[in-house]
Amino acid sequence: MSQKVFKSGIVSISGNPNVGKSTLLNRIIGQKLSIVSHKPQTTRGIFRGIYNSNGIQIVFVDNPGFLNPRNKLDQFMMKQACASIETADVVFLVVEPHLPDENNLKDVLKPIIEYDCPVILVINKIDRIKDKNELLIIIEAYHRLYEFKEIVPISALKDENVQRLLSCTAALLPEGEPLFPTDIVSNQYERYFVAELIREKVFHNTHQEIPYSVAVSIDQFKEREQGKWYIRATLVVEKDNHKGMVIGKQGAMIKKIGQSARKDIETLLEAECFLDLFVKVIPDWKTNDKKLRELGYFIQ
Repeated sequence: MSQKVFKSGIVSISGNPNVGKSTLLNRIIGQKLSIVSHKPQTTRGIFRGIYNSNGIQIVFVDNPGFLNPRNKLDQFMMKQACASIETADVVFLVVEPHLPDENNLKDVLKPIIEYDCPVILVINKIDRIKDKNELLIIIEAYHRLYEFKEIVPISALKDENVQRLLSCTAALLPEGEPLFPTDIVSNQYERYFVAELIREKVFHNTHQEIPYSVAVSIDQFKEREQGKWYIRATLVVEKDNHKGMVIGKQGAMIKKIGQSARKDIETLLEAECFLDLFVKVIPDWKTNDKKLRELGYFIQ
């Protein structure tokens, strides 16, 4: 009796900002691992979520959306996006259900073509399309522009066709042993998860330029007593008026952010936690190499 072959590989989830890459990753993994927001460019670093199922391990890399770099933080995000494609066995190019912008598609495909990686076009948010003939027209338009290995329409939000996407992906993976132990869903530290959950709440509760000017530093992360954690985090902003907005009138905003984040953190840790939030002004932290490194962005 022949032994079942194990397949494993790395999949880079790529595409423009705000097309649902993080929502797709969270749907596949089944946990809340990556920031989900209606605001673009919420993902700032390469992020690995791991899917394990019957002889298959897929390591997903959820990278920042492609953008035109405006500062050193944006440059870091672009390097992360390209690095994730270079090491991938398969690339998901995630798009919204619209007719393709040919020039934009060429820009997005350029680094993918350079590394000759098989590409699955993932047309997300199909729950928004009422007329399925419209979807067929979109698929045909993409077919004419590039030779994708597969074109899979899905709704990550509604969990529609996601299993088919996974099946198509598994067919393209090389044979090989698991890249990580099969009982974990990510190779990132819990500190990273906690910082991302706090940053997500900043995105959900603040507006204009504020969400894009905030970084989160985990200063303390320790178990004070059995099953109870103390977490001290600093929200770094660029301007004094940003600090005031994040704190809010009589501390209302920072309290709201903290309460909302604490619920998700306790779900993540499966334990009670005390979350202590502070706000600090570091002018132009996004353009300062030293500060970016201190905040966890590995600028070269």
